Amino acid sequence: MSAERPVRVLVVDDDPLLCSGLEFLLGEGSRGALSVVGTAHNGAEAIEAVLAHRPDVVLMDIAMPVMDGLEATARIRELPGAPEVVIVTTFDANDEPIRAAAAGASGFLLKSEDPRELIAAVQAVAAGEGALSRRTARQLLDHVGSDLGSRERQAAHALVARLTDREREVAALVAQGLGNGEIAARLHLSESTVKSHLTAAQDKLGVKNRVMVAVIMTRARA
Repeated sequence: MSAERPVRVLVVDDDPLLCSGLEFLLGEGSRGALSVVGTAHNGAEAIEAVLAHRPDVVLMDIAMPVMDGLEATARIRELPGAPEVVIVTTFDANDEPIRAAAAGASGFLLKSEDPRELIAAVQAVAAGEGALSRRTARQLLDHVGSDLGSRERQAAHALVARLTDREREVAALVAQGLGNGEIAARLHLSESTVKSHLTAAQDKLGVKNRVMVAVIMTRARA
């Protein structure tokens, strides 16, 4: 993506007032780094809007009429030149965020996050990093750890055993909600090295985003 233009964002939520609020927040709060190119109020509209506006990132609610955010995420991620998808939800203690990540979402945030977290998440996802804040990680992983069978735990242990020591360190910090820059500082590595270790860890774990890395690491240590 060119650094000379703002990140193009599509906001999808069945609450028009929330869409308007996010449009203002992202545009003004990012000082022009982000631009909302469209809004949609259900998953079917979201797919049409992606084709019409070609956003870089889609902010996607889950519970919506006509087509929910889970199905919409999966369909959008199958499109040629698909945008990244960030799930923005109230999180009501079920497995929808995990299913959304499995469908291809690159990030997961709560609607009650600090606005700065939301802006940072969109920028991180647009840069190919993914997004999982510390606060979100705690809630998501508390749920994962409380609803875990022995088979899932054993499977997670087997996957994590494939990682090198450094890949395991990086993956564990991802599970705490740290971004690549924070992990680099913590481990005294360059960000490019962190990205390389994370990419290798995702390949070995058989997942495509940091949300699922966090889920597997949590299952393995539960």
